[in-house]
Amino acid sequence: MKNRYPVFILMGFLLLATVYLYLSFRIASLEVMTSIRFPRFLLTYLTGFLLAGVGYSYQIMLNNPLAEPYILGVSSGAAFGSILASVIGFHLLQPLFGFVGALVAMIMVWKLANLGGYFSSTKLLLSGIILGMFFSALISVIMYFHQRDISTIVSVLMGNLGHVFAVKEWAFFRGFSILSLMLMTFLFTLAEPLRILTTGDLMASSLGVDVRKLRLYVFLSGSLLTGFTVAYAGIIGFVGLIIPHLVRMLIGGERRGNMALAALLGGWFLLICDFIAQHIAVVEIPVGIVTAFIGCPFFIYLLSRNK
Repeated sequence: MKNRYPVFILMGFLLLATVYLYLSFRIASLEVMTSIRFPRFLLTYLTGFLLAGVGYSYQIMLNNPLAEPYILGVSSGAAFGSILASVIGFHLLQPLFGFVGALVAMIMVWKLANLGGYFSSTKLLLSGIILGMFFSALISVIMYFHQRDISTIVSVLMGNLGHVFAVKEWAFFRGFSILSLMLMTFLFTLAEPLRILTTGDLMASSLGVDVRKLRLYVFLSGSLLTGFTVAYAGIIGFVGLIIPHLVRMLIGGERRGNMALAALLGGWFLLICDFIAQHIAVVEIPVGIVTAFIGCPFFIYLLSRNK
């Protein structure tokens, strides 16, 4: 680890430089920074932080290097809730509807995964995929009958970090952010049992890990955190997929601090992507497009590296 300290110091300086550039670039007044740019910075960094942390935990829980926060269908439920609130005119309640949609999807996935009286990570994965397709179909129905709201729907499906908070909504967001950080801290405490889980279910059980309860805790925590990010920022792909792999490339193996480092890098990565999305063109583009352009080549590189 000693030879990696200079890398971490460099990463810290780059993070500080990114934060400064993100907050101060083309700012006309201090009021604009405090009322618009700073809330967006918090939403962006928190979203990347949570997605990368959840992605790391899901990849271990499901024993699948391609797992990411949206794979279990909760994101589709959250997106459906947000879109439904928008088309019926409850724009200020979009985050609340999205979070409720995530809760409903989470419960449905867990019930499906336990059908037949036994649970397995494969059933959980398949249940999530099925529920995700179901909610995607419902979203398609809304898109067909409410084409006047297509821009709002697309912003949810492709990521929208330009959320302008009203005064009451800002207080609500801060409360949810604190709860999310507490939940993410709880997920960090599961890092060591998850590391043991990489040895296999039987070995982990023989070492005293309650595998079923561990997966339940990770699923519930990850689903709630994913629901929170989709409710406020929409669906932003690749963050929870590529950042955990990047951490493994930097550190190597499954170490106790990897999840926390993945979360920190995830926030940094999304700040960079959102900065590009805001300033690469005359009109701001959805941040999900930028993460996809960066994530796809990285994913191809991973495939070629592990052939």
